[in-house]
Amino acid sequence: MDAWRRVLLAVVCGVAVASIYAAQPVLGPMGHDLGVPADRTGWIVATGQLGYLAGLVLLVPLGDVADRRRLITGHLALTAVGMVLTAAASAAWMAFAGLATAGVFAVVVQTTVAYAASVSPPAERGRTIGVVTSGVVVGILGARVVTGTLADAWGWRSVYVVLAVLSLGLAALVLVALPPEERSGRPAGYRRALVSLGKLFGQPGFLTRGVIAFFLFASFGTLWSGLSLSLAGPPWRLSESAIGLLGVAGLAGALGAARAGRWADGGRAIPVSGLALTLLVVSWAAIVQLPWSLWVLVAGIVVLDFAVQVVHVSNQHLLTAAHPDHTSGVIGGYMVFYSLGSALGAATTTAVFTAYGWPGSSLLGAGFAVCALAVWAIGRRLAAPRQGRESVRSWQDGRSPA
Repeated sequence: MDAWRRVLLAVVCGVAVASIYAAQPVLGPMGHDLGVPADRTGWIVATGQLGYLAGLVLLVPLGDVADRRRLITGHLALTAVGMVLTAAASAAWMAFAGLATAGVFAVVVQTTVAYAASVSPPAERGRTIGVVTSGVVVGILGARVVTGTLADAWGWRSVYVVLAVLSLGLAALVLVALPPEERSGRPAGYRRALVSLGKLFGQPGFLTRGVIAFFLFASFGTLWSGLSLSLAGPPWRLSESAIGLLGVAGLAGALGAARAGRWADGGRAIPVSGLALTLLVVSWAAIVQLPWSLWVLVAGIVVLDFAVQVVHVSNQHLLTAAHPDHTSGVIGGYMVFYSLGSALGAATTTAVFTAYGWPGSSLLGAGFAVCALAVWAIGRRLAAPRQGRESVRSWQDGRSPA
């Protein structure tokens, strides 16, 4: 696959994931216009996350059954429908319906990554997946910058109009510019794909990585869902565009985690995850200083986003290495935990912020981070005896005659 097609797929991922996170910098004005109480505005983001969860379970398995290129096109077009519905919403229920629709079809990200892997030669597969998934990071964090600027100029509804136009344009471009897949063998049935996905949830290693992701992204969502509410009020009273610029700080931290893949390739994914989760806990000590210092807040954001991406990359590396024949299914199942955690962080943060202010929100985020670190520690301790037994068996097998 040539460079510009990799970039095209990265843009698809970025626009799709932006449809879920675009509301975070504008929760205040969006909730006010739609008549959503302040302590429930977090549900604006959580609705998209819950839709995404449904899409992970119901739509991602279709990638093992149908033509992924056509699925990408169809999902982008339906994401645009959700964005138009949100932009035109005259009541909260209409906006929630639009956000949920966009969230369901934002799983085009997983289909796009699977497509990129399938059409790339084995020698280029890692590079291709790395470029394509970078669009997710840019979409999550870069959306905050663009959203704030657009909202200041033309209001929050303009954000969803722009996303709808981009989604439709990309849908047409994908169908025209990308080659079809060449699959060997008979595609798996949809029912079998669903059964395989369900079986993953009974495996200890998968559950450990998934529960870590659940608390990891709950902490991540706590920061970004509560931040706009705090910065818009006293003492800072920042505009939507100024709040969105903080996404640049998060982007710097996330892109700095690109080395995490090399650490994982070197067999250090588990210890590096523990160190990153420790940094995640520490980052909240800086983030809680928001009422007194924006610079300390920025430093905390960089560290938090760095830690989140390191753990996220390490988790996916461990899971795909353990399940090389079911990469799409294992990533889709893992992202269920991601979606649930993100929804929990978004839904609880605004309620806690309304009742206890920024210190309460920070304590909530730190609590989620501590839970993630505890799960990592327990998982490592439980895995140690099992790894020891496997090493003994390997040694014994090596001594026995063939």
